Amino acid sequence: MSLILPEKYQPTLTIRDTEAAIVFIRERFQEVLGQKLHLQRMSAPLFVEKNTGLNDNLNGVERPVAFDAKDLPKDDTVEIVHSLAKWKRMALKKYGFGIHEGLFTNMNAIRRDEDLDNFHSIYVDQWDWEKIIAKEERTEDTLKETVRKIFSAIKQVETECAERYPASTYRLPEDVHFVTTQELEDTWPDLSPEEREDKIAKKEKAVFIMKIGDKLKRSGQPHDGRAPDYDDWALNGDLIFWYEPLGQKLEVSSMGIRVSPESLHEQLEKADCLDREKLPFHRQLLKGELPYTIGGGIGQSRLCMLLLGKAHIGEVQASVWPSEMLKECEEHHIQLL
Repeated sequence: MSLILPEKYQPTLTIRDTEAAIVFIRERFQEVLGQKLHLQRMSAPLFVEKNTGLNDNLNGVERPVAFDAKDLPKDDTVEIVHSLAKWKRMALKKYGFGIHEGLFTNMNAIRRDEDLDNFHSIYVDQWDWEKIIAKEERTEDTLKETVRKIFSAIKQVETECAERYPASTYRLPEDVHFVTTQELEDTWPDLSPEEREDKIAKKEKAVFIMKIGDKLKRSGQPHDGRAPDYDDWALNGDLIFWYEPLGQKLEVSSMGIRVSPESLHEQLEKADCLDREKLPFHRQLLKGELPYTIGGGIGQSRLCMLLLGKAHIGEVQASVWPSEMLKECEEHHIQLL
């Protein structure tokens, strides 16, 4: 268990006022995001069948919560989603979305192997979104333009939140900086990827770190793990902010232009996962039957935590925590829901 306990922390909102602020941020942000990216809200599954290959494998080591169901075949395992990265791309085709149209969902997940701390919970809630683009738009310019729109949506909701809760809104920088993982390694070769992220976040305040998943030139190791079958590792990234209340970076969104048939095969080969090409989702993608897309996830609780200046994600979501963490938080005026 890792826990940061800021000195002299005092919540500026009561629990009931915090709950009201959470409702405002969640409802307003999804409205603004939908407008800026031309997205329609859609229903999404809480669980999928394992044999479809639709679940997100994250870093490849996390265990999904799995179960069987009475009316399904005995060998048909159902998994609670880690994210909806693959499902969204299939849904865009299934529901007849056109070029530059997209969807977003309220995604809820359970990540049983998460290391619990101020930012991480077993319970995950995020806006999962996906949008169709043209093949020729699979570029870094498209990625950066989309990041700027998401950043502007966050800034708009920050401004509106500050009008309602002026003493409780954490103020964000005006612009977002872009950097690649290789540039970070070249700048700070002796630091770990986490330390590099803290360095650049503290310097720039808001930064989009690009090209996550492939091996870096100096270390020969990836900056961070990424599943090989949704983001294109050359066209993805994480949106992070420097979070002064806890003295470290806070990641709010992971996103990217999705794999093409060519980059899917290349990344599956690099990850030694070519066996996935037999799964239904992967077969459709390799045959060119799915649209080219860009998409990602935006943490709902993390955005609330960021904008409200909270010390712990448990102040803006109801989850379960170790007894030691509950005790320490109570002693330091951190009100876990």
